Amino acid sequence: MKGPNVLRIVAVLVAAAAAMPANAQTYPDRPIKIVLPFGAGGVADVSSRIIADKLGERLGQRFVIENMPGAGGISAAQTVTAAPPNGYTLGLVTNGTAITAALFNRLPFDPTVDFEMISTLGTFDLIFAVNAASPYKTLADFVTAAKASPAKLNIGTVNIGGTQNLGAELLKSAAGIDVQIVPFRNSPDIVVGLLRDDVQMMVDFPAAVKGQIDDGKLRLLATSGPKRSPSMPNLVTVAEGGVKDYEVTSWNGIFAPRGTPSSITALINAALREVLALPDVKQRLLELGIEARPSSPEELMALFKADVKKWDDVIINAGIEKK
Repeated sequence: MKGPNVLRIVAVLVAAAAAMPANAQTYPDRPIKIVLPFGAGGVADVSSRIIADKLGERLGQRFVIENMPGAGGISAAQTVTAAPPNGYTLGLVTNGTAITAALFNRLPFDPTVDFEMISTLGTFDLIFAVNAASPYKTLADFVTAAKASPAKLNIGTVNIGGTQNLGAELLKSAAGIDVQIVPFRNSPDIVVGLLRDDVQMMVDFPAAVKGQIDDGKLRLLATSGPKRSPSMPNLVTVAEGGVKDYEVTSWNGIFAPRGTPSSITALINAALREVLALPDVKQRLLELGIEARPSSPEELMALFKADVKKWDDVIINAGIEKK
């Protein structure tokens, strides 16, 4: 081989190496940012920080949480998809992201193309609760009363189009009941409405009303998942409560921008599996109502696509206008 050809090949290899954002041999050599579509202090934020700290210990670099709430998670996701695909900017993907994909006719990105899925982090369920003084002792009691008095009972949730709100809409259609879904600004406002009998049942995440549950102000009727929650093993599922084929499972996971090397996503996936298997991490997440659960990238993408389809059907059936 002639000298100039060798030089050209070397130059190409050097240029290619320089263009590579990172690889498993050197990654990570600086802090990694995880962008969250939620504010500080919530369940997603607290759980992400627990996991981030342990990831940092495993990989020898800090994982920094950046909170970017609002716009249905669009701003946070757009920030991640616009970042260099070098493994130093990651994002939190949730069932809420799937709802956003179903609710918006057009997004500035395509999650099925622009997200390099890495792994789920955990799953958590909704709870259905009534005033502790309510005559409804079970979910079946509530459904029976709603069928006996169409359009007379109200269910309180937070914002229209959120998981809680759509979970209530799905119950309404699955149980065949005519009830009004009333949106509130936040969880404490729903509790006030419940105690004043403005609404007769609420749908929310258990962590959002833990204080009221512990104080005995609320009676839990059911949880939304396919099986009983490990954090509430005595609480029946909605299906066990008589509404067949009902299931709502919230989840969160980690993704990277499209084009992130598979060596990096595989490294993070492996580290996450180790972290989520730690007894102290599993316990701390369980206290937040989250069941630690890693996955493959393919499983996370399949879950995302299935949820988009599921929530698209619920949105259409509920007559919620798409944006």
